Amino acid sequence: MSGTTAVEAGTEGDVPEGAGPGDHSGRGVRSDAPAALAPGEDAVPGVKHRERVAGTTAGQVEELALWRRAVAEGLGTCLLVTVVVGSGIMAQQLSDDVGLQLLENSLATTLGLAVLIAVLGPVSGAHLNPVVTLVDWFTGRGAASRTDSGNDPRTTPRKGGGTEDARPPGRLAVVGTYVAAQIAGGIAGAVLANAMFVAPTALATTDRATAPHLLAEVVATAGLVLVVLGLLRSGREAWVPAAVGSYIGAAYWFTSSTSFANPAVTVGRMFSDTFAGIAPGSVLPFVAAQLVGGALAVGLAAVLFPRARQEQLPA
Repeated sequence: MSGTTAVEAGTEGDVPEGAGPGDHSGRGVRSDAPAALAPGEDAVPGVKHRERVAGTTAGQVEELALWRRAVAEGLGTCLLVTVVVGSGIMAQQLSDDVGLQLLENSLATTLGLAVLIAVLGPVSGAHLNPVVTLVDWFTGRGAASRTDSGNDPRTTPRKGGGTEDARPPGRLAVVGTYVAAQIAGGIAGAVLANAMFVAPTALATTDRATAPHLLAEVVATAGLVLVVLGLLRSGREAWVPAAVGSYIGAAYWFTSSTSFANPAVTVGRMFSDTFAGIAPGSVLPFVAAQLVGGALAVGLAAVLFPRARQEQLPA
């Protein structure tokens, strides 16, 4: 449903002057962090540290191949939907009390989501959510064409002079790959949950597209994206897994829609006619409301967190 993004977390030079390996100032500098790299210096020979994953320091993470990140996004979204749908089926089997069923479903989702973000964050950023991926692209689009040295992003320096063609995938290609992997993973997760509980894989029949539910999806998604952007822009990346999981768990209860807040999860849940299911006719309205919520969160983040992390730190 959400995750840690490289764009907002900062790049090289975002370690405060004088902050050594043992700095525990809460700005995301780990106790095992190396000293700050000089401008243009590579942490790994031949690998430019253009992006970094929340929870690491500049230069510690090399950009993984897109296919590896896509696998992480697909797997993470698959497991997330498996948690949501599977815990919903189990809750129905354990109790006839709808309130207790929702409690069991929300608790499993809270814990499962936090674990998935913590585990997969270093691989892909653990977006697990097309809205988060689109917001990451939109808020980071200005940095997509910049390298550490300011050179053409399609080339990297060669030892002994000259350049070699690197041609990393464009940002829009990454967005498309992430979103496709997330949706495919969401559908696979519903099928997997159905299989584990011997439930037929069939289109859901639960209509949810009412005005109150759509408003709830705007609120739920806006809150989710604002939590992610707020933590990343204030340098508190380490809080993201627990905070996102906790927010979604709470939003189960304070929104009438039970906080889908994720287009890939919404599509996946369409393939399980169980406690967590959503009818096909409700999917597009839900996705539209989620996109509106994501856009609203971007605007709110610009007002509440107008400066990038590195601008907030002492010179």
